[in-house]
Order: sequence, then structure tokens, then C-alpha cells
Amino acid sequence: MRRAVAPLLAVTVALVLADSAVVTLALPDILLHLDTTVSQVAWVLISFNLVLGLVAVPTAWAFTRTQPRILSALGIAVFAGASAWCAVAPSIEVLILARCVQALGGALALLGCLELLVAEYGERRGVAAWVTAGVVGTATGPVVGGLLTEAISWQAIFVVQVPIAVLAVPAALAVRMAPAPTDRHRPALLPNLTLALLSAALTAALFLLVLLLVDGWGRSAATAAITVSVVPLAALAAGPLARLLRPSEGVETAVGCFLVAGGLVGLAIPPSAHLAWTIAPQALVGLGLGLTVDRLTARAMHLRLPRVEHAGWTIGARHVGVMVGLAILTPVFTADLQDAQVPAQEAITSLVLDAPLPAQDKVTLARALGDELTDQRGQVPDLHRAFAAADLAPSSRPAADALERDLDSQLERAATRAFRDSFLLGGALALLALVSSLAGLAAPRVRRAA
Repeated sequence: MRRAVAPLLAVTVALVLADSAVVTLALPDILLHLDTTVSQVAWVLISFNLVLGLVAVPTAWAFTRTQPRILSALGIAVFAGASAWCAVAPSIEVLILARCVQALGGALALLGCLELLVAEYGERRGVAAWVTAGVVGTATGPVVGGLLTEAISWQAIFVVQVPIAVLAVPAALAVRMAPAPTDRHRPALLPNLTLALLSAALTAALFLLVLLLVDGWGRSAATAAITVSVVPLAALAAGPLARLLRPSEGVETAVGCFLVAGGLVGLAIPPSAHLAWTIAPQALVGLGLGLTVDRLTARAMHLRLPRVEHAGWTIGARHVGVMVGLAILTPVFTADLQDAQVPAQEAITSLVLDAPLPAQDKVTLARALGDELTDQRGQVPDLHRAFAAADLAPSSRPAADALERDLDSQLERAATRAFRDSFLLGGALALLALVSSLAGLAAPRVRRAA
């Protein structure tokens, strides 16, 4: 049991931070199952990040006044109970409330697990385990959520978390801790600012890319999950690559920010909707993620006490950054998607008129397509139902199938253009993170020169 304590605590950290993105691919299923609206279902994602970002620092203050293992066990238990509540939520309002409670328990679990991992492993190794678990959880959340949704259901995302969290409760209580030092240091402004800007930029890769694949290009949740697995795989490869090249810590962070920016620009300008065009940009984003988030977190916490308080600042910075990213990027791609509707409809009309079909079949298809475009206003429409329901002569079916493929290609191009500005804006946020990172490198040199 003693050997399992630290791994269980690390897995708990990964679970909590995976929850910031784990429901991304499940949102369409939640939308249908709970019979809600797009704006409401978005709060399943927003509420968790918002609460976690806001309560991280106040929660950290609580840890400086009581026993970490007690608060940790309480937080993990609340997280487990709220996860079960999410799985059985009968309405969107209940699900959002459960996600808020889940985030509150998650904040206690995250900060407590840091102190407990340090008690188990020592300062250096404990902080490294906590940071690495968080990076892995953040990167793999959409992948795991998509696969579980496709294979079982969206409720399975929350069900699988319960037994793991329940096992972590006695693990937290089993840790014995020495008294914490009483020194206090100011928060590290520039590393936390860089972390917030980078998290805002990564929102484009971890959230908008999934939306492009599923809603824009019409891929299944499982296909999208497998595709975006490039990001966590590249993030895991970043560590060994950095050890091989041995750059300085500051250079490593700056290069990582630049790679994230380059990857987002690559996602903005794919030549076509083929999934292969997303692989290299995702690899750049993943490498950048692996080179930056853990280094920035460690730099923000380095030799600063109380340790848990500065960890709270890093968690707050990351999740406030996610919220800023969602607040900036979502209206942009939503507006661009609406702007793309009229040109797309004109292109669809042109393709239908030019199709080698009898006039009556063109009229039938035009009406069916018009109904679908009206019903699915505000999103990239799925036109297959119009073709499947149309009463066409058997001799017209080959031409109709070719027309459907042409229309799908047109819609994919329109969707790609609609997401372009959001990815470019995400790249700009990554470049701002680069500037902040470079400012953090220059500050110590200025102080030494003075």
C-alpha cells in the first residue's frame, strides 16, 4: 500500500487537470442527451475551468492553516462524489452545478497532492511528479474523453474517475508530514503571466481543433480523439529531446512558446481537410507544451514559500488563461462561421444548378438542402440527410452521390476558413507568451547589472 500512495496521488492530479478538457468531445452527445442549447452545454466546459481558476489561491491559503492530508482527502472525496453526480445528472443545470463542485474538490485535491508528493518523494522529485502529472492530464484529457464517449457514453467519462479517486482518499490520509516552513515570498509575476498567456493560446489547440475535426470536418469523436493524441505524444517526447539537446531553461521555454505559435499557424492554413495536414502542427504544439508548462510552473514555484500558495497561483494562472482563451477565441470563430454561411450557401446553389441531374431532381434536392441549412443554422450543416431523404430516380443516384461529395468538400473548406482567424489569434497569444518569457529572462540580468 505504501508503494501505491505516491502513484495514486499523481494519477489524481492528472485526473483533475484532465477534467479541464475531458468533456470537449462529449459536448455534442451531452447536447442531445440532456436536450439543451449550445450556449448552455458550453458551460459544462467553462464552469469547471472558471471555478478552478478562481478558488485555487484561496484554497491554497487554507492549506497553510490546517493539515494538508485532511484537506487533501476531503477534496479527493468531494471530487469523487461530484464525478458520480455528473454521471447521473438529469439536466444540464444539475450537470453544470456538479461540475462546479467537482472543480472545488479538484482544487483541494490538486494543492493537497502537491504537499503529499513532496512529503513522499522530497522537494525536487515531489514537485517534478506533480508538474509532470498535470501536463500529462491536460494533454490527454480530450483524447480519453473522446474515446470513452465513442466506446461507451459521455457518462463513462465521469464514472471511470470515481474508483480511482476513492482509492486515493486513504492514500492521502496515509501520508505523514513534517511541519511546514513559515517563510513567505511574493508570487513570481512573469512566469505566471507567461503561463496564463500560453494556456490561453493552447485553448486553440486543445479545444478548437477538436471542434474543427468533429463539427467542421465531420469526423467521429473516436477519429478526432485518435488524431489529437499527437499532442500528448509529442509533449511526452519533449522531455527526452530537451535532455538530449540540453538548452538553458530560459531558452527552452522561449523555444516552446515559439513552437506553439508555429503549430497554431499551421493549423490555421491546412491545404485541405485531410487529417494528415494536422499532424505536423499538432506535433509542434505538443513539443511546445512539453517544453513550457512544466518549466514555467517550476520556475514560478522555485524556492518560494509557502509552496502550496505559489502552486495555487500557477493553477489560477493556467485556468484563468484557459478562460481568457475561450472568451477571446470562441466569439471570433462563431462570428467567422456565421459570416461563412452566405458564401457557402451560394456555392451550394451553384453546385446544385451545375449538377448533371434532371430539373425535377434539382428542385427536390434544393428544397431538402434548404430545409437542412435552415434547421442547422449557426453550425456547419450535415447535408447527408437531405440526400438520403430525397426521392430521386435510380439513374440520378450516381450524380447525386458525386454532388454530395462536392458539397461536403465545399463545407469543409468553409469550416476551415471559419476557424482560421481563431488559430491565428491563438498563435498571437503564444507569441505574447514568448515576449513575456523573454522579459523574464532579461529581468535577472538587469538586476545583476544594477
